Amino acid sequence: MSTREELQTVVEAAVWAPSVHNSQPWSFAIAGEEISLRADTDRRLRVGDPEGRQLLLSCGAALFNMRTAVRAMGHVPVVRVLPDPDRPALLATVRIGAAEPVEERVEAIRAEIPRRRTHRAGFTDRPIPERVLEALVKEANREGALLTPVRSPAAVRILSALTTAAQHVEAEDQAFGLEMIRWGRRPGNSRRDGVPAESYPRQTGQTSPDFPQRDYAHGQGWGSPDDQSMATETGVVALLTTRTDTRMDWLHAGQALQAVLLHAATHGIGAAFHTQLLEYEHLRAFVAEELCSGQFPQMVMRLGYPPDRGEGVRRPLGEVVTEGQSPIGHTMGLT
Repeated sequence: MSTREELQTVVEAAVWAPSVHNSQPWSFAIAGEEISLRADTDRRLRVGDPEGRQLLLSCGAALFNMRTAVRAMGHVPVVRVLPDPDRPALLATVRIGAAEPVEERVEAIRAEIPRRRTHRAGFTDRPIPERVLEALVKEANREGALLTPVRSPAAVRILSALTTAAQHVEAEDQAFGLEMIRWGRRPGNSRRDGVPAESYPRQTGQTSPDFPQRDYAHGQGWGSPDDQSMATETGVVALLTTRTDTRMDWLHAGQALQAVLLHAATHGIGAAFHTQLLEYEHLRAFVAEELCSGQFPQMVMRLGYPPDRGEGVRRPLGEVVTEGQSPIGHTMGLT
């Protein structure tokens, strides 16, 4: 029988998943021995993510963490994805199943769940071994998605140009700007969501080709004073794609993304995300047709060795978990 402590541990792992703008667009409910993962649509990006695709990718990453936490306990995760068509916000349920031996690879990625960080600058010049890239491709495939390292310099330049164009357009769009203001935290802000100023460098060296980062500082010069001016390598540009483009695919893609990120982290490899161009349907369609052989791009990322891991913040469990109708943080004395 699952204990409250075990279920709590599973949710604690879930909340360390990456999410768009660190919006943490999820909530959890514990009823008996079952955990429900729900979409928190109040945290959806109304402008940048009107269909909720990035929200479901984020929640898919949380689901992968839940599955990994259960396996690291020595049990089989019993998962139902999109179990009720009449409740679209209910994305999955998870139970702790029968005992099974813990694989060494599961223990390794479980340890990375609270340590993994999103990188928002260039990488060092240390190359990623080909065998590691091949292993990451296999991890994505296990979860029903395709990870493709972009080998063609011309294709990398195209993705760089499209990312730059999308970034410039968004910078001139007032609605996009207001959405960024919501999720970009000023220094000293005590909120536990959004992108803290300490999680990106104040000054970065420009990569070649350049993949611009979001301006979470709103032109105010915020950011960590850590010098990353020498970290100017683009790293390995990669595309994460799916064959179809349904809500189920988005959840699979999120699980595949987190599988890649955690296995990469065991090798000291970090990832920088560049979703700007995928927020414009015509640009996303162009990338699908010209660079993805008709598959649907779900994530554009760069992989490499970062100078450091940066900071990470998450909301306390009392804000995201309920047991029945009562916050679990209240009933269990959590903070």
